[in-house]
Amino acid sequence: MGNPKHILTYGDAFVDYIAVNTENNQFNRHLGGATVNVAAGASRLGLPSKFITITGDDDTSAFVRQELENEGVDLSYSIIVPKKRVSGVYVHFTPDYDRIFAKYENETPDLQVTAQDLVEDAFNDASVFHMCTGTMFHPEALKTTLEAVRLAKRGGALCSFDVNIRPLRWDSEEQCRTTVFQFLADVDILKLTTDELAFLMETDSVEKGIGRLSEFNIPLVFLTDGKNGTHALFEGENFHVPVVPVQPVDTTGAGDAFVAGTLRYIHLNGLPKTRAEVVDCALFANKLGALCTTKHGALTAMPKLEDLERLS
Repeated sequence: MGNPKHILTYGDAFVDYIAVNTENNQFNRHLGGATVNVAAGASRLGLPSKFITITGDDDTSAFVRQELENEGVDLSYSIIVPKKRVSGVYVHFTPDYDRIFAKYENETPDLQVTAQDLVEDAFNDASVFHMCTGTMFHPEALKTTLEAVRLAKRGGALCSFDVNIRPLRWDSEEQCRTTVFQFLADVDILKLTTDELAFLMETDSVEKGIGRLSEFNIPLVFLTDGKNGTHALFEGENFHVPVVPVQPVDTTGAGDAFVAGTLRYIHLNGLPKTRAEVVDCALFANKLGALCTTKHGALTAMPKLEDLERLS
């Protein structure tokens, strides 16, 4: 593919218990978690993908590792701590099949990847390091993420950040905002939804939110808005990139598919240098996000390159 480096992702693996109907009384088990979806989604798009996470010695952890390896994700920089138990997430659906993260189960929250567990070569050999807020609410994981960003910047990797806010995980809204803001100075690519923009910037006005976000001078920002497409913020401009209409059946994982698409574009081409390149990147990512909504599940719905023919 012309780039010998890999995509490096850090985060928690989850087991998603996803409702099979809008009554939310039956569930199927799937490997999940935003960073898992991105790592696997990148691999499905033909990228060398490596994932930093922590698992235990039980059957659920073995299931997680096997599923990731089946997806072609390299776990050589992940760690195993026997007592660790993988978290569970219960996903409910509204009548319109929008997802609701209803409940989290985490038996071993204090067993985390530590800063000392990170291997510098993993970052030196990465084109992009990707993260989200999924573990940042925990003090140890926050330290690890800060060190990961430091290693990525020192190693010359671009830093990608999907804020992916899940309010139930945080002690307070202010803790969440403060944590997100401390990373923005080092971020090269930021992805967030219009709802997350409203939450972070404390305004219901997208225009005002974009204005406040622009003060952080992030090189590339994608503000996703579901079927309405994506706003791209680049070099002081704000422009809209449409998405091909589809008939959605499940929106779970669409944002992660979008991120995987941006990572593929940037891995192959570097950070966009012109408005036209930003549009190309967003159009490609929008297609992947849209395709993801046409299948049930999250990881199971991550598109492959050949799936794009369905939208041509």
